Amino acid sequence: MSVDVKGIIQQKEDRKQEEKDLKTGWESSDRRTEQWKSPEIDKLAASLAKAQSELEGAKKESTNPFFKSSYADLHAVIKAAFPFLSKNGLSVSQGNEIVPGAICVTTLLMHSSGQWLRSKIKLPLSKVDAQGVGAAMTYGRRYGLSAIVGIAQFDDDANSIRK
Repeated sequence: MSVDVKGIIQQKEDRKQEEKDLKTGWESSDRRTEQWKSPEIDKLAASLAKAQSELEGAKKESTNPFFKSSYADLHAVIKAAFPFLSKNGLSVSQGNEIVPGAICVTTLLMHSSGQWLRSKIKLPLSKVDAQGVGAAMTYGRRYGLSAIVGIAQFDDDANSIRK
């Protein structure tokens, strides 16, 4: 078992940055200098390419009763992606951060080598209650996962966030 010293150092630096962001608020951090990938991503990229060659897309298994349309929910995206990611040494972790009037969803794509990619999306809260936070969080997780993996889904329910 080899130890990825660069990866460990990077994780410590990331934790320091996250602590700073929590103290100062996400908006005030300089996103241009925020780390969004490990120093090397060649192994991750090769494994992601293999996984993507097997992905078929997320099936529309949920219905939006308000718009009378179907869409691929978070569970459908996870079912479509995770088996192929795992098979190729990839995993995903997602976290949330509440900022004034919004929620930030961070998606981390990791490779068994220690290489990683990170993406963050900020979503406005349509309602400032548990329902609004949960809806925005789920929406952000679904789109964050879809984007970082490159899985197709149909956006039939996008109008629901306008309400």
